[in-house]
Order: sequence, then structure tokens, then C-alpha cells
Amino acid sequence: MTAFTSGGLVPHSYVLTTLGHRTGLTRRNPVTVVDHDRRLWLVAPYGAVPWVHNARNAGRVTLTRRRGSRTYTIREASAQEAGPVLQRYVQIASATRRYFQADRNDPVERFVAEAEHHPVFELTSIGAG
Repeated sequence: MTAFTSGGLVPHSYVLTTLGHRTGLTRRNPVTVVDHDRRLWLVAPYGAVPWVHNARNAGRVTLTRRRGSRTYTIREASAQEAGPVLQRYVQIASATRRYFQADRNDPVERFVAEAEHHPVFELTSIGAG
């Protein structure tokens, strides 16, 4: 999946690069980025998995698609901010819908209630990586 994602063959998807917060080793994971309210958001559909811990620890991530990479600082969203982003995420990332209790047609309040189980990060570009 990472090869398809890095090649730009999966819509909205990138390869996320973080450094292991314990090992210092480079870690790569395919992720889906949400464009909402003219801002970019990174969603953790499976909860606080290792890349989430690595990103929180570093305060930055790198996203790669095709031949381009960009580094971003991250800021974790509040539940109120995350709700609309999660709602949009479920619209575009059909493969992970089963990990959400809210359905893609549910009101945003259902997604706000789920935010504690699906970390959401705002991405702010800090230049090419």
C-alpha cells in the first residue's frame, strides 16, 4: 500500500514519515489527508497508534506523494474542531469507515463525540523536506 500511496495512485493519500520516539528510526505509514476549511488535517482512524505517538513527540511530520515531500508542524485538534474533519474523512476514506461508530450520513455531533478515539492534527507547512 505504501508504494501505491507514494506513487500518487491513491487519492488524498500520502506516505507519512516520523521518527520513532523511542528508537529514533524512520517510520513510514500510508495516511489520508483531509482538506477542510482551507486547512490540511491528518486523521488517525485507528486511534493512538505508534505514528501518533511519534508525531506528538516530534511535533512535526513529513508527507510524501509522488516525488515531492513537505514537512509540517502539527497541532492536535479539539473535539469540536475534529468533528467536521472526521465527518469529511469518513466521506473520502471508505476503507476505514468500520472503525467509526458514526456513519457518513450522521450529523457532525456524532463525530465530535468520537474525536477522543480518532486523533486529528492540523498540518502547517514549514517547507520542503
